[in-house]
Amino acid sequence: MPYLRLAILIGLLLPPLGQAREPTKVLVLGDSISAAYGMNIEQGWVHLWAQSLQDEARIINASLSGETTAGGLARLPALLSKHQPQVVVIELGGNDGLRGYPLSRLKQNLTQLVSLSQAAGSQVALVPMQIPPNYGEVYTRRFYETFAQVAAAQEATVTPFILEDVALIKELMQNDGIHPTASAQPLLLAKIESTLNSMLRSTEDNAQ
Repeated sequence: MPYLRLAILIGLLLPPLGQAREPTKVLVLGDSISAAYGMNIEQGWVHLWAQSLQDEARIINASLSGETTAGGLARLPALLSKHQPQVVVIELGGNDGLRGYPLSRLKQNLTQLVSLSQAAGSQVALVPMQIPPNYGEVYTRRFYETFAQVAAAQEATVTPFILEDVALIKELMQNDGIHPTASAQPLLLAKIESTLNSMLRSTEDNAQ
């Protein structure tokens, strides 16, 4: 009888065979590039990524058009507390650069965004941005390099430049020359999907 009771207890504690695991929660914190500016949200790269993952992950898109790193930093603690994501994808900084904000502020904000996410138990991917050379070659180059520097220092993942295959193709950009069209969204996803999915698989492996 003691063995029977023990077997029943073990059966109650163990999950049923074949029980589906909870999908990995992914928080995307971005600006208009991830908020599907100028189109339906279902046409944006974040939604396309969610569709490709099916039940593997649940994507929470907290992106806002016009968002800066400071704005994202102000919103992040509440988002982490509410959603408790295992992965955080940060696509911010473009609006900082377009407004000519100091690179020291960009670096500090990106570092804090990564640190807060990691402190909450999330793996982090930084999606780097490039900006037009309006503020000179040095600022433009150092702006882009900041993302890789922060990722290296914080041991975060850095993706390729999401607009690399579309930014210079007029037909794939909206009339403002800054935002990609709906038809460009699959190319945006294709540019960073491999990197993001590798991190997602790593997160799942570590959870097992």
